[in-house]
Amino acid sequence: MLRWILPALVAAIFCGAVQAEQEFRLMANPSPPYADAKLPEQGLALELVKTVFAQTDFTPIITIENWSRALEGTEVDVYDALASVWYSKAREKDLLFSQPYLRSELLILKLRSNQGQYASLDQLSGSRLGVRTDYAYGVDFSAIPELTLVQEDQLVSNLLNLLNGKVDFVIADQRSAAMQLHEFFSDRITQFAVTAIALPPVERHVAASRAWPEGEAMIAAFNRALAAQQKDGSLDAIIKKWDERYGGVE
Repeated sequence: MLRWILPALVAAIFCGAVQAEQEFRLMANPSPPYADAKLPEQGLALELVKTVFAQTDFTPIITIENWSRALEGTEVDVYDALASVWYSKAREKDLLFSQPYLRSELLILKLRSNQGQYASLDQLSGSRLGVRTDYAYGVDFSAIPELTLVQEDQLVSNLLNLLNGKVDFVIADQRSAAMQLHEFFSDRITQFAVTAIALPPVERHVAASRAWPEGEAMIAAFNRALAAQQKDGSLDAIIKKWDERYGGVE
């Protein structure tokens, strides 16, 4: 009997070790403070994601890449998953989304020299709005008459365009705007102002390629670990640390 039990036990231990080390290709795009190779733990979103995955059988191998390339590559299964992505119905065709692990507030910036009072999106009619390429803001910009969208890969480029008069407004995540305004425009930060336009918040998810055979299992494992860590407050502590570091979300 013992000679049968021992091989089975060794096999079970071996299989468990293999499962615990299941690696996959997780993509992120440069978007401080959420993801950036130069930031501690590679950014807020990546610290949260790595903390969650540490309690699963999946080990992400993270690459930080241009957003359009990362999104397209994951949709066609060149990569396995995205680390920090906003949901949209169009994306759901190719991507399987986790439960949200972080909420973001959006705002619209203008120059303080622009004395107009803006409280609704329709007041942007006829203007030029700086947006990030391929971002799912959850706003139907096509419903705003004669609005021109000026796309840039990075928020800092949009902010420069605003200062240089190439756009009239910029839409931005509040944490990203706070960090980059202080980092790159500290001597000109008073030239920027936030409009009173209220926008729907967005939530960040991990999203797996539907073409990846392990996608459903990875998302299920992530969701289980996420729920446990949201309940015990460990993720809230990480978010608070980052918000205190870069000015918070007010």
